[in-house]
Amino acid sequence: MPSTSRPEVLSVDGVTVVAFGPAFARIDESLIPLIGETFTQVVAQKRRPVVVDLSNTKFFGSSFIELLFRLWNRAKDDKGHGFALAGIDDYCQEILSVTNLQRLWPIFKTRSQAVDSLKSSASG
Repeated sequence: MPSTSRPEVLSVDGVTVVAFGPAFARIDESLIPLIGETFTQVVAQKRRPVVVDLSNTKFFGSSFIELLFRLWNRAKDDKGHGFALAGIDDYCQEILSVTNLQRLWPIFKTRSQAVDSLKSSASG
């Protein structure tokens, strides 16, 4: 049965954080519409820069990667900055490596490291 909880959207030091809680340990197709709605709201509100915190996530597939790509494409500034991932599990890191997306998106071990990195984008 799919979770009805949504990713949490927070503002931390001027940076928008989309935090995936324990209900998102496994992001499968049943969660994609809910996540897509959350990402659409973040984009519509022009909440930038954006950190996606996946500290609780152990698995995601290609549909989730597509949503991340769309969010990144709308959240980045003209220099490609303004988006980062945090708390990526080893298995998920492997998925990103196979797709070469780790070269496109900055990845940080912790949410606070990602926020610190993007704070200057928030003020500029």
